[in-house]
Amino acid sequence: MSSQIIPVEPFDYVVFGGTGDLAERKLLPALYHRQMEGQFTEPTRIIGASRASLSHDEYRKFASDALKEHLKSGEFNEAEVEKFTSRLYYVSVDAKSEQGWDDLKKLLEEGKDRTRAFYLAVGPAIFSDISEKIRDHKLITRNTRIVVEKPIGRDLASATELNDTIGKVFREEQIFRIDHYLGKETVQNLMALRFANALYEPLWNSAHIDHVQITVSEAVGLENRAGYYDKAGALRDMVQNHILQLLCFVAMEAPTSMDAEAVRDEKLKVLRALKPITASNVEQVTVRGQYRAGASSGGPVKGYLEELEGGVSNTETFVAIKAEISNWRWAGVPFYVRTGKRMAGRMSEIVITFKQIPHSIFDQSAGRISANQLMIRLQPNEGVKQSLMIKDPGPGGMRLRNVPLDMSFAEAFAVRNADAYERLLLDVIRNNQTLFVRRDEVEAAWQWIDPILKAWEATGQQVQGYTAGTWGPSQSIALIERDGRTWNDAI
Repeated sequence: MSSQIIPVEPFDYVVFGGTGDLAERKLLPALYHRQMEGQFTEPTRIIGASRASLSHDEYRKFASDALKEHLKSGEFNEAEVEKFTSRLYYVSVDAKSEQGWDDLKKLLEEGKDRTRAFYLAVGPAIFSDISEKIRDHKLITRNTRIVVEKPIGRDLASATELNDTIGKVFREEQIFRIDHYLGKETVQNLMALRFANALYEPLWNSAHIDHVQITVSEAVGLENRAGYYDKAGALRDMVQNHILQLLCFVAMEAPTSMDAEAVRDEKLKVLRALKPITASNVEQVTVRGQYRAGASSGGPVKGYLEELEGGVSNTETFVAIKAEISNWRWAGVPFYVRTGKRMAGRMSEIVITFKQIPHSIFDQSAGRISANQLMIRLQPNEGVKQSLMIKDPGPGGMRLRNVPLDMSFAEAFAVRNADAYERLLLDVIRNNQTLFVRRDEVEAAWQWIDPILKAWEATGQQVQGYTAGTWGPSQSIALIERDGRTWNDAI
């Protein structure tokens, strides 16, 4: 059965930060693809908004150039691009003054009965300014939503303040906190694997699973984000949102349905069950790292401090954590998570390692029996792999081999693998919150992260150097290997 494209009702998407990097690289290409797939109905409009002074035609040229640069080979279709850019409009708006807001209101009046979405592809410092201007200029209709990008705060207090600020203008059901990892096909397939098959769910507990690994590695360095990154670090930038959300999907109980609130209720329970990490155990269960000069993507690269040009910084570009969930399903099962920049390659993967068989009937000549693993690859090459022990073909006795049953999405389905933003952008229009993060989830995640940050400060835990192009500091290897386990490093 092929996938079915369901068109959505006409909408107006207002992208604040419409000339920024996110709009250029991700949002405009994602919306173009949704048009290509026939998901738009007329008269749908995309309205860019930023401080830059541009005409509608100049913005359309900007979008066309962005598509040329960021679409894959063969995806740029002249006729389709012309159709797409014809639905683009632009308003020069200043979040901190009255400039442009009347122009935006006049433009939106033409579609006052349509679904209206405001995407804040801007820094969180002006989330409140934009929200209040939207309210003050009476741009909120009964079918209005607002989309906010991470980071939602830098700690619990600032996250709560930010949520309060947006919550004064928009109801919780109108607020879509986007985490693009949740739009990846493989994340949703994790739900399908667990809850649409009789094979896995009976085994999905501490009686059968030895441990879980979650790795999100990047080959890139700072990429012009030095100002933000040195104040954030890997724990805030990746663990608090992306990695904890992945952990929730692995560990959650079966929801009563795929209703958004049912799914998010179960994720919240996982976050609240995470065993606290404090000054008493932080040095035993966490590792902080910072990359040094090395080689990446076939060439030499600078170390973090050289890229930062600041000389001294104890900000972590790598973090590994041994996390535990204090509930009946997962008691005693460690969740090893790690993320970092300038690592050996770009990879996002979840590895479920099952327990060894209790007794082997085979003699030593058959070879070592490896534990079964379920590997869920988010990027690159999205897919699912299940390792099994089988007999090596041929005569001469029983020799066992560990063989993967490999299902690549690109090979299994003769369809283009949609970018995560494509799904999430249209889920906003469909008013489907399932893959978006609820306020209490954000705050529960910070309630677990904040004590780690405070414990690092209290103990003076320093970053450990690692060479760019490797899998992180040696201490992260020790973190897992002292438990008799090993990181899965196959890209």
